[in-house]
Amino acid sequence: MLKSFIKKYSHGVLLVYFLFYMPYFSFLNVYTPQRANAAVISCPLDNIIPFWEIFAIPYFLWFAYIAAGYVFLMFSSKSDFVRMCIFLYSGMTISLIIYTLFPNCQQLRVNYAELGRQNILTEAMRYVQSIDTPYNVFPSIHCLNSIGMHIALSKSETFKKHRLLVIASFILTILIILSTVFVKQHSVLDIIGAVALSVPLYFLAYRTKLSFLKDVKAN
Repeated sequence: MLKSFIKKYSHGVLLVYFLFYMPYFSFLNVYTPQRANAAVISCPLDNIIPFWEIFAIPYFLWFAYIAAGYVFLMFSSKSDFVRMCIFLYSGMTISLIIYTLFPNCQQLRVNYAELGRQNILTEAMRYVQSIDTPYNVFPSIHCLNSIGMHIALSKSETFKKHRLLVIASFILTILIILSTVFVKQHSVLDIIGAVALSVPLYFLAYRTKLSFLKDVKAN
């Protein structure tokens, strides 16, 4: 039984990508702040957008959304899972290359001592920003992965049968993207960069005939 389970879900081995991604991303978060040539990413619209801690909710829901999407696609369809991985892994790898060659940061975070209010959401964001450097922000992987996951779910033969779930996924994706600027984790330019990058990634993952996928059938 265990052997058949492993064979059926052998595509789960693609998760080993994170053994490369996480250490390198962590390295960049330490290395990039030491570089003197980090570009500050900002635009006039960033100064107009207020800090609204209510958006911390969709910001944190991103973690559950991505994790749930991985689990659902892995157990529902090999081809959908593989194409999702092509989109997300290509996007994350390209982002890491950009961070390495074009070190960047943002200076948009609020001064919580001067914010004038304190609640569980402001404290949650204060904690996150105390351990998460404001470097390596363009393009936003947070936004890019949200876009990629929604596309993957909406392409899933199983998931798209449930129209309300597809709509809910779309709404959550939009809220997650908006949350990145309303909690001052990203600039509007970071979102634009993620959206722009998602276009070629979509064609790579969903419009290109990839020979190694010809034998990957949906379960």
